Amino acid sequence: DPQQLELATSGKKKLRRFIVIDEVVDELYGSKVREYFEENNVQHKILALPTTEETKSMDLVLNILQEVQNFSIDRRTEPIIAIGGGVCLDIVGLAASLYRRRTPYIRVPTTLLSYVDASVGAKNGVNFLQCKNKLGGYTPPVASFLDRSFIQSIPRRHISNGLGEILKMALVKHKGLFDLLKSHGKYLLDTKFQSYGGSANHGDAALQTTRIAIETMLEELAPNLWEDDLDRLVDFGHLISPELEMRVLPSLMHGEAVNVDMAFMTYVAHVRGLITAEEKEQIIQCMRGLELPVWHGGCSWALIKRALTERLKHGGGQPRMPLPTGLGAAGTAARDSREPGQRA
Repeated sequence: DPQQLELATSGKKKLRRFIVIDEVVDELYGSKVREYFEENNVQHKILALPTTEETKSMDLVLNILQEVQNFSIDRRTEPIIAIGGGVCLDIVGLAASLYRRRTPYIRVPTTLLSYVDASVGAKNGVNFLQCKNKLGGYTPPVASFLDRSFIQSIPRRHISNGLGEILKMALVKHKGLFDLLKSHGKYLLDTKFQSYGGSANHGDAALQTTRIAIETMLEELAPNLWEDDLDRLVDFGHLISPELEMRVLPSLMHGEAVNVDMAFMTYVAHVRGLITAEEKEQIIQCMRGLELPVWHGGCSWALIKRALTERLKHGGGQPRMPLPTGLGAAGTAARDSREPGQRA
């Protein structure tokens, strides 16, 4: 806001910011964050919290809101800043949407998964009664600041976890992205999505894959931001995985659970004649190359039936089951006859 900037630079009004940061991120980058605000003469409060699937609850939201109230922010001009992974961004987004009915907030993702998934779109939420994101809303951030240098400090498994969501977009929307993951998957894992000028054979694979993943995600989300249309290609991998992820916590991360779901649905698509045996094998081999699990012992037939029953409730009595119809194309189970790549 130019007016706010003028007030700040003129010294008439001191800039103030309330920041929620994941406690692990705070250990790694907290000193730099504090130094940044101090050097820019910004009055700030930094709240470091354990933001995991196990702590993703209304209790943590209320904890944040109590601190926000104590800091006494201006809900129109002082956005809350969330720095962390997807859980942190979801929790802070919900807290901001509740405070004074809607307070602006900014997302700063620090994991690969949150970089390509949670930073995009309007959804926020918390887990409730052992159900993933059962409470939440649609409040987009005023901005998402993307910086891949955060990703260099996360473990290799977390890189693979984020690749699960990137692969989802490749399978339903973009054959070129699928080819990138097949060709450069191990390199991306080894280099943790950092860009290196001397890697002629790989080009800037990190920039290409993240950009395409985000662009394809936005193509799907932007026309249907509030989910008025429940036939959503981005729901591929999210039929069984919410139930599975919550039941086996903490043995599966979100992207891993999504990939188990996608692997299962890839076989379903093959049985239904939507993809060839060769395409099915290419998908499964790509998953293995990205070091993603294709099955988990907790994925029992009873769990699958429960998950599909929940899906029917969520989908207004319709299965609304996105399935691949080729490499980089998808449709829904109810509309298998449509053209490859056509939106549900």
